[in-house]
Amino acid sequence: MKKPEISRERVRTLLDTRYIRVFDLQYGEKGHYYDATRRDAENLAAVKTEAEFREMLPDAVSCFLIVKTPDAPYRLVLFHEYRYPVGRFLLSPPAGLIDAEDRGGGFEAALLHTARREIFEETGIRLTEKDRLFVVSPLLFSSPGMTDESNGLVCAVTERENLDCLNQRGAVGSECFDGFTLLTKEEALATLRRGRDERGRTYSIFTWAALTYFACDLWKEDSPVNGAET
Repeated sequence: MKKPEISRERVRTLLDTRYIRVFDLQYGEKGHYYDATRRDAENLAAVKTEAEFREMLPDAVSCFLIVKTPDAPYRLVLFHEYRYPVGRFLLSPPAGLIDAEDRGGGFEAALLHTARREIFEETGIRLTEKDRLFVVSPLLFSSPGMTDESNGLVCAVTERENLDCLNQRGAVGSECFDGFTLLTKEEALATLRRGRDERGRTYSIFTWAALTYFACDLWKEDSPVNGAET
C-alpha cells in the first residue's frame, strides 16, 4: 500500500495557543487526520523528511532514576504528580520538556542535560560525574494516533550515603507533587502485576517503562541492552 504523503502546504491550523496546537493533516483529496501537538506547523513530525526525522529531538525527557544507599538495595525513584487531564495524582518518574537552552551540543547532550535538570528540580538529587547517566531510547511516541508528542528516555544510576536531599521544592508552574515512592526490584514487579501502586494509584506508559526497565535489570552495566553512556 502506498504511504500517505503529508506536505507542509497541506497542513491547516485548527487551534493555536501558547501550550497546544491542533492541525489538520490533509493526506488526500478527502483525507484528514488531526494532530494535537506542542510543535508549530514547520516542525511537525509528519512533514519531516526521513533525514530530518532521524535527527529530530523529542519534546521531552523521561528519567529512570535508580539509587543505592548503604542501608538498602538499588531502588527506583518515583513520585506522585498531579496530572491535570486525568484530574488526579499518578505514579510518575522525573520528566520534563527539552528547553531551548538544552539544545546546544548535539542530540545526546540535549537529552542528558534535560535529565540532569529535571532530576534535580523534581527530586533534589544533583548528579555528578561519578554517576552513570545514559540514553535508553532517543525517541518514543506515547499516543501517535492523536499526537506527535515524543519523549526520550534517560537512565541515571547513583550511589548516595543517604537520601536526605530528597525534596520536591523545585516544583515550577503548574507542577504539584505528593511525595516519593522508592521501589525495590520485587516491589517494582508487584506494581507491574497490579497495574497500580500500593496506594491504588495508576500510572502512565512511561512509568510502566521505568518499572519494566528496572525490574528486568536492563540498567545494569553487564546488561545486553544499554544506551550511550556519559
